[in-house]
Amino acid sequence: MSTETFTENVLSGDGTAIAVERSGEGRPVVLVGGALSDRSASTPLAAHLARHFSVLNYDRRGRGESDDTAPYAVEREIEDLQAVIAAAGGEACVVGLSSGAVLALEAAAEGLAITRLALYEPPFYADEESARKAAREYVTELGELLSAGRRGDAVALLLGEAGTAEEEIGKMRNAPMWQGMEALAHTLAYDSAVMGRDGRDGVFSRERVAAVATPTLVLSGGQSPEWLGDMARQVAEAMPGGRHRSLEGQTHNADPEALAPVLREFFTG
Repeated sequence: MSTETFTENVLSGDGTAIAVERSGEGRPVVLVGGALSDRSASTPLAAHLARHFSVLNYDRRGRGESDDTAPYAVEREIEDLQAVIAAAGGEACVVGLSSGAVLALEAAAEGLAITRLALYEPPFYADEESARKAAREYVTELGELLSAGRRGDAVALLLGEAGTAEEEIGKMRNAPMWQGMEALAHTLAYDSAVMGRDGRDGVFSRERVAAVATPTLVLSGGQSPEWLGDMARQVAEAMPGGRHRSLEGQTHNADPEALAPVLREFFTG
């Protein structure tokens, strides 16, 4: 099967050009990336899946080669995904990674033509007042940092929220990848809006999730923080067609060689 790649632009509902990289042949699979990433972060996974599927790996708006249109709204990102699915032939399997998993879940709840849905570690908060308070404080501080042009500090804020130690963040600031993350810092506000849609403070709505009938596999890494595995299980349990699976030895950044076979099994089963 061909694994050659080519890039095209598809137009979203508001006219924004979304860059899509295609590879492989067969049943279409769309990849939705998470925070501080463009499609290059999913390129290794796309390469593995392209041996069996037609893979559409796209830059979410404001990232990579995709354009952006103000003002931002989560609804526009859902329309972006809808445009990519339309380019895939009208329906597709969808893989959402981290906050991209939350976006994919929102799209499924809106009724997009997603035949099978795979979610890797959607980073929902626990439904507790302390967690909701922390989420609101994060949103406020992030907005202040981005308004002040302190892009590096905005990146550090997210990493700290994710549990990265200050010493490790300090080392990362001097690493080559830091510049790329700073370039995407403005999109942290987009992921924050996706997570907090409808005033949920990053907590998933059981009622909304329960309305998603799409067969769904919710994945977590066996070496990830325990709360991510707990959230993955809770999301799966709330979905009528959901099931959870833990990938032994994997972290929040799963190895494509471990993730791809599981996705292939689910999408072809």
